[in-house]
Amino acid sequence: MFHLLSLKLVLNVGLNVGLMLTDTKAKNMKPGEKPLPDGTVTGLRLLPSGTKGKGKWQLRYTSTKSKRRRDMGLGSYPATSIALARELATEAWKMLAEGIDPIDHRAKKQILDNDDHHVPTFEEVSIKVYDSLSTGWKNKKHKDQWINTINTYVIPDIGHLPVDQLKASDFAKVLKPIWLEKAETAARVKQRCQTIMKWCFARELVSGNPVDSVDHLLPAQPSASKRVIHHPSMPWPEIPKFKKETIDQENTITSVILEFIIHTAVRSSEARYMVWSEIDFKKSVWNIPATRMKTGIIHRVPLTKQVIKLLEKQTAANEMKLVFPSPRNHIALTDMAMTKFLRDKKAQSDIPDRTATVHGFRSSFRDWASENGYNRDLAEKALAHSVKDKTEAAYHRTDLLEQRRPMMEAWSQYICN
Repeated sequence: MFHLLSLKLVLNVGLNVGLMLTDTKAKNMKPGEKPLPDGTVTGLRLLPSGTKGKGKWQLRYTSTKSKRRRDMGLGSYPATSIALARELATEAWKMLAEGIDPIDHRAKKQILDNDDHHVPTFEEVSIKVYDSLSTGWKNKKHKDQWINTINTYVIPDIGHLPVDQLKASDFAKVLKPIWLEKAETAARVKQRCQTIMKWCFARELVSGNPVDSVDHLLPAQPSASKRVIHHPSMPWPEIPKFKKETIDQENTITSVILEFIIHTAVRSSEARYMVWSEIDFKKSVWNIPATRMKTGIIHRVPLTKQVIKLLEKQTAANEMKLVFPSPRNHIALTDMAMTKFLRDKKAQSDIPDRTATVHGFRSSFRDWASENGYNRDLAEKALAHSVKDKTEAAYHRTDLLEQRRPMMEAWSQYICN
């Protein structure tokens, strides 16, 4: 509570009437002059503007939270009279005496006034945060997963609660059922909750981020290296046999695109949405635009002799814009079509009781390159992996296209035995 003793420290009324700010003094204030202290309320002063007799009110105080000096605007003079400015300044000092920063309090009030006078619920905020973030995301699967995990694991239990009422224990409660059994999912849900509550903290809706303390309420998770599940990949020594005994025995668009992906070591989506205009047959290069790359950077793929033969067959087989169109509806093939092919053929993988995946052939190529003595940079560039080290990335700007070409030719020749 605000006590009379505190008031005496703030208000100096009657101590020296000659130092009190009056309308006469204020109206005679000229541009460029020093601020005029109020003389009655500590820290209150009138700053001159560009016009004689006009100014703006400012209350200077030390924040009870940050312990730093802050200047709070209280309106302009003469629109805000001397009496009203003193009243507003006194109210601010009352808040400070109660441990409330008046600038922060006003900012929060403005947010609430603009949001139907209520503190939003976690569900309401999650929708706002998702809408603001997802506009910059290209990956539809990631977009869907982001909001779906929040709707599945968090909203049912705490979505109805105002964000300023949420505690670390609330988030621990929703994470506990999946914390150990689905550690990777739990880690992502936690990170997304942190992002949502950080949005609230930035807008003064909460005084802190309760998700930051969740780890102290839950058991330790398995290390990241133990819980990462890699895509099952076919051991590279098995690929020539798989091509000869399985792929070569088929004559479908699925088998053709799968062989193309194995030769080029590209991602499934990059091949499935490939169009003829991206191919430069004269230079034997496939230019994948940045908009279709995970890294957001254009990627050039050297086309080997075997790959050129595959493409020439496709040229004769269809006149569609897509290189590998679905024979039924002429749109891009689905990833599931190749997955089903591998499952039906019981494609061997490096994980017991699991078939090889399309993405896993990138790993097969990477192992082959390492075990056959190819430079790490060449292999990583072939896979279009971004350089994680920022300093290294700043200097390593070439894509090593021509240096990669002999390596990819050797890889194609190996596949074809």
